[in-house]
Amino acid sequence: MAVSALITAAYIAFFPRPPQPGASVIPVPVGAKDADPFPLEDPFAYKPERAEEMADSAATGLAHPLYAYSPGGAIASAERTARWRPQIEDAARQAGVDADRLEGLVFLESAGRPDAMTSYGIKGAVGLSQILAETGTNLLGMRVDTGASAKLTRQIRRSLRGGRHRLARRLQAERRLADERFDPHKSLQATARYLTLAREHFGREDFAFVSYHMGIGNLEGVLRAYSGRSDGLIADVVAQAQLDWTRVYFDSTPRSHRRAQRLLSSFGDDSSNYFWKVEAAQEVMRLWREDPERLARLARLQTNKASSEEVLHPPETTPRFQTAQELRTAWVREELLPVPNDPAGTGLRPDQQMGELAPRIHQPKALYRGLRPEALALALYLGAQVRAIERGGSLTMTSTVRDQHYQDRLTRSNHEATHGYSLHTTGWAFDVLRAYRSNRQAQAFQWHLDRLSVLGVIAWVREPAAIHVTVAEDARALLPLLERIEDRES
Repeated sequence: MAVSALITAAYIAFFPRPPQPGASVIPVPVGAKDADPFPLEDPFAYKPERAEEMADSAATGLAHPLYAYSPGGAIASAERTARWRPQIEDAARQAGVDADRLEGLVFLESAGRPDAMTSYGIKGAVGLSQILAETGTNLLGMRVDTGASAKLTRQIRRSLRGGRHRLARRLQAERRLADERFDPHKSLQATARYLTLAREHFGREDFAFVSYHMGIGNLEGVLRAYSGRSDGLIADVVAQAQLDWTRVYFDSTPRSHRRAQRLLSSFGDDSSNYFWKVEAAQEVMRLWREDPERLARLARLQTNKASSEEVLHPPETTPRFQTAQELRTAWVREELLPVPNDPAGTGLRPDQQMGELAPRIHQPKALYRGLRPEALALALYLGAQVRAIERGGSLTMTSTVRDQHYQDRLTRSNHEATHGYSLHTTGWAFDVLRAYRSNRQAQAFQWHLDRLSVLGVIAWVREPAAIHVTVAEDARALLPLLERIEDRES
């Protein structure tokens, strides 16, 4: 299909009428010659009617770490977590929360291991639901003797190294008495007490789970910043302003509710994404019970690369460009479009070295300076958003589409290049140089990378010199941005 027809069809489907006054729109890059005569509504901005879809996307978009880093893998972690289902259901009834969600919390916190411990040791987070020593003692009424617990832990490790498993089991029983965080039942009951307290404080279950990692005080600060209310009980503020986590999370951006967004960004421990990871873990547990074949497939795709890029474009179903001739055919059919060299108008600057190996294989560099229309539209979206926040500057694109012959040559000459299946050979991936005009530009770019990955629109990974971005087909909602290129070229 010709790209002009593709753009027109997408425009009618996603933008049937001009955005209403006050709607969030995609900014025109600072430095463009003319104002946009027809502002485009941002399909990734929060709107109440999108809330459920955005929440579902977030649970999917943040699933990769669960597959990549769960001890023994996601399937083994799900098996361990499922063993505690009766105790989890009992704790959920006590707290008045959803048992599946609490099970997701256990998966995320400990991967079902009652002796799990962070690198901070006994005084850090410990046990099935990862409770801090101070929190357990001062807030949850648990017996936590850190001195005895640390001593017993050292003895347990020596016993296991020496193969004295019976002694290790006896010492583990002693430790459960000295430090109740190691007791699965008491750990879950304490978590239930926390969730009850937090749910009553905020008046909502989702905020109770958010606060489990963020902390009640930190979350209250975010909610007051978002609502602009410093008076009254926070539960009343939540009820009166009709707040929920989906709204607060997705509506706090560098362009709206900036104070809340700055607070969320200030937490260096990924607290703002915690709730979505709980939801992602809940989905892993559902698949483990209901669709183990799909879980096994996802586990393979999620761990093949350092991001979820193969989930977006599985190797067995995604067309690749094997030769330069196949690339030429794609250009003729407008399945690939050129990256415009218009930094002021797009916020993107093509690196002059892009396609640098082309002369060695007797091809023009321009053959390797394009993307699928959806991927180019997503790049334009990033360029526009970041340049509007930075008030100038541009992102430098270093790599776009390649054929397999080019990829193989690059692999032989550069050990950093991907061996085997590279998303560059599909036209769905591009690289952005990790050299920024300012910290403000870097932070704006990072924020949009994180937000789009949460929505499942991209997968990205940090490489030594560049950010590697893979674009999902869902980016078709941005195809109308390509009309801006046509307008500026006409």
